[in-house]
Amino acid sequence: MKQQTNRVRLTAGRVDEFACPADKPQAFLWDTDTPTLALRVTPTGRKTYVFESRLDGATIRINLGTVADWPIEKARTKAQGLKMLVDDGKDPREIERQQQADKAAAKAAAAAQALTVGDVWPLYLEQGRPKRKDAWKPRYLADLKAMAATGGEKKKRGQGNTRPGPLYPLLALPLAGVNEDSLKSWYDREALTGQHQAARALMMFRGFLRWCAGRPEYRAMTDREAGRAAAIVENLPCNTRRTDALEAAQVPGWWSGVEQLSNRTASAYLRALLLTGARREELAALKWANVDFQWRKLTIADKVDATRTIPLTPYLAQLLATLPRVNAFVFASSGKAGRIADARASHARALQSAGIESLTIHGLRRSFSLLGESAGAPAGAIAQVMGHKPSATAEGYRPRSVDALRPYLAQIEAHILEQAGVEFVPSVEPGKLALVAA
Repeated sequence: MKQQTNRVRLTAGRVDEFACPADKPQAFLWDTDTPTLALRVTPTGRKTYVFESRLDGATIRINLGTVADWPIEKARTKAQGLKMLVDDGKDPREIERQQQADKAAAKAAAAAQALTVGDVWPLYLEQGRPKRKDAWKPRYLADLKAMAATGGEKKKRGQGNTRPGPLYPLLALPLAGVNEDSLKSWYDREALTGQHQAARALMMFRGFLRWCAGRPEYRAMTDREAGRAAAIVENLPCNTRRTDALEAAQVPGWWSGVEQLSNRTASAYLRALLLTGARREELAALKWANVDFQWRKLTIADKVDATRTIPLTPYLAQLLATLPRVNAFVFASSGKAGRIADARASHARALQSAGIESLTIHGLRRSFSLLGESAGAPAGAIAQVMGHKPSATAEGYRPRSVDALRPYLAQIEAHILEQAGVEFVPSVEPGKLALVAA
């Protein structure tokens, strides 16, 4: 500590009169009542109180504040308190830093408690995505939004307004407050309306919690395992894998019912699903630009890869050629999406006409696989057409070229048409058929 020769009892008058010599960068006036307190003044006239002492052989100097903000007695009291800490071997600067850190932590904790699921959910929709994918699939993103929708909008079908989505009540919860108890309480309420819908909403919310746990800014306030608690899982409905598919005897009735639908686009779409084994969204998004009538190929969106290309079989080619080219989509619609969005109502009418009690649209995909096997097509060829992820099979699954797939898919198509009782002779080019239909 510097030698303190300029020492007086600090008073308001002495503080006011004290000035810094012109040849000095600063000057000090030390207090006799509190030896560790000094008045510091700079050539600009700025006056502040400082505390100075020694700890472990090193000088400690702490700025207390300006003369305007600190009365002399307040500065003396503060300096005396700091001296007591130093005498106890404590560094006031470290204590101050710890207090600031504690305040920051408390502020962050308060902010974390205030951060709700609803604050983070839009970021999840914008930035979250499945593993190994660049973005959400449009249909799944729409489902996520619907699950957390506020409701209250006029129903597109039927009377009244829409109900809030199952996840909507969770949006008001603090993210840090999502735990086993809060999720169980939510799930039990939602399950009263529909167990399977509540279970699906829970699966989606688990994905949200995984995403939050993977983000440094949300990790500390996220209970990733909340949705997997035994109290919740034991009450989930049995996840029985659906196995519905057309029986051979049902194919003629189903085909006839679909063929007689007044909605010609839905009729063609449903038949195309059975003839290709494609997933419903893959085929619904098919565009004319991806239909090659010349080289008989279809390029469709794929769940595993970005796209896959399959042969365009004779009957399907003529079926597609009869559809009007309203817009870019093959299965066009006047709706907002511009393409067929939901053919379940049309399919239900066809099932009723055929006397078939129940068959999901995804069941048509299983039907293609089973009918393909009965047609004698190799399992690997069926899997490739359907877009299944490659796996080791009895025949040794390996990708085939489109031309190598063509005879197998034509074989499957012919078998399905035979089962349906459809007499078809592939003798007319698609373009010519379209002209006749026009």
